[in-house]
Amino acid sequence: MCSLSPQSSVLMRLLFLTPQLPYPPHQGTILRNFNIIKQLAARHEIHLLSFGTPEELNDSPLREFCTRIEIAADASARTTRKRGSMRADASPPPTRSTLQRALETFFHPLPDMARRLHSPELAAKLAARLRENEYAVVQIEGIEMASAWLEFNVPSPVTRHPSLVFDDHNAEWALQKTAHDTDARNPRRWHGALYSWIQYNKLKRFERQICLAANAVVAVSPQDAEAIASLDPRIKPVVIPNGVDCEYYVPSDEVCAKPLAEFSIVFTGKMDFRPNIDACVWFADEILPRLRKELPLAHVSFVGQKPSAKVLALKERVGVAVTGLVPDTRPYIADAAVFAVPLRMGSGTRLKVLEAMAMGKAIVSTSFGVSGIACENGRDVLIADDAPSFARALAMLMRDKARARVLGMNARQVAEEKYEWKKLVPKFEEIYAQLRARARG
Repeated sequence: MCSLSPQSSVLMRLLFLTPQLPYPPHQGTILRNFNIIKQLAARHEIHLLSFGTPEELNDSPLREFCTRIEIAADASARTTRKRGSMRADASPPPTRSTLQRALETFFHPLPDMARRLHSPELAAKLAARLRENEYAVVQIEGIEMASAWLEFNVPSPVTRHPSLVFDDHNAEWALQKTAHDTDARNPRRWHGALYSWIQYNKLKRFERQICLAANAVVAVSPQDAEAIASLDPRIKPVVIPNGVDCEYYVPSDEVCAKPLAEFSIVFTGKMDFRPNIDACVWFADEILPRLRKELPLAHVSFVGQKPSAKVLALKERVGVAVTGLVPDTRPYIADAAVFAVPLRMGSGTRLKVLEAMAMGKAIVSTSFGVSGIACENGRDVLIADDAPSFARALAMLMRDKARARVLGMNARQVAEEKYEWKKLVPKFEEIYAQLRARARG
C-alpha cells in the first residue's frame, strides 16, 4: 500500500463504491463508473469496493487503475494483497425472491432500490476500509450502494473525515414518477403505476436522506439537479453530465454491406430496464407500423443485454430484430440509417444517445430521450413525442440522406465540445479540492 504525502497538493486516496465491477463498460452505470475511475487514476490512488466475481477481474484494466479492489464474491475465492489485487471472501451479490420483493414493495419502509443490494457483508467491508485507511473522499456511485453507508453505523461524513460524495446517476424519485405517469394512462399497466407510486414516495424520503448525509451531491443533468434539490432546500447538487469517449465512438465512413441498411433503425440499451422495455414495446406497437405503411422495408434492431420476455416477444413481429448481448454496439449503430430513442419515462442523461452523437448518427428522440443533453431540436437531433410525428421524422431522414448526414455531423460536434470524459472528470476533482479545503478549515 503506498502512502500519501501530507504535502501533496494533487494526489488523493479515493474509495469508490459501485454496484458492479465497472468493466467491461457495456451499460450506462458501468460506463460512467469506468470512465470516472480511468481518468482519475492518472492522478489519484483509487480503491474500489464493489460486487462481482474474481473471474471478472481477469485481464481487466481495473487492476491497473486501482490500487486495491475488494469485491463481494464466492466464499471459496482466494485473497491477495498486492497492487491491483482483490479481496474476495464474502457472499455473492444479494438476491431476493419474487415473493420477498413483492412483500417488501408494500410493507418495507425502504424503496426497492435501497433493498436491491442490501448487504451486511458489504457494509462491514466498508467499515473495515474506513478503519484501515485515510481517504480524502468516499464516492458512492448510485443509490443502490447508499444503504451500506446509512444503515450500518458508518461514521457520519458531516463531522468526520472522509468526505462523502454521492453521485446520483438518476433523480430516482423523478424516474419512478415519470413511470407512474406513463403507466397510469394505460389501464393494462395500472399494476405498474401502483408499483411506481409506492416507490417514488419511498424514494423521495430515501434519496433525501442520502443526499443530506453527503458533503457533495452530483447530478447528471440540470433537470435531475432540480428534481433532487426539490427534496430539501439544503441539497445543492453539482451537475456533471454523462460523457462519451469520442476517440472510441467515431463516425464510420465505410460502406455498409448490410441489406436494406438505408431503411434500418437501431435502439440500444439494457433491455431489462423498465424505461427501455417500454420504449421497445411502444416503438413496435405504435411507431413501426405507421413507418412501414410509408416505407414497407423499414426495420428496427433492439440491441442490448438481458432482453425481458416482453422485448424477446417482439422479435416475432415483421421488421423487428432483438439481438441480446453483443460484444460491441458500434457496428450496429454504424449500420443503421437512424438511431431512435423512443423513451417515455426515466431521468438522467442517456449514454446511448451520446454514443450515437459521437458516431455522427442522425437521431430521432422523444423529449425524455435527450433530456439533460445540450442538443438543439432540428439542428442536432429531431424530437418527436407522439407516434405519428416520430414515424414521420424517421421516414423523412431515410428519404433525405443529406439532411441525416448534416444532423449527424452537428451531433458529433456537440459530443466533442461538451461531453468528452476528459473534459468532464476534472469537475469531480474540483469538488474534492473544495471538500479538502473545507475540512482543513
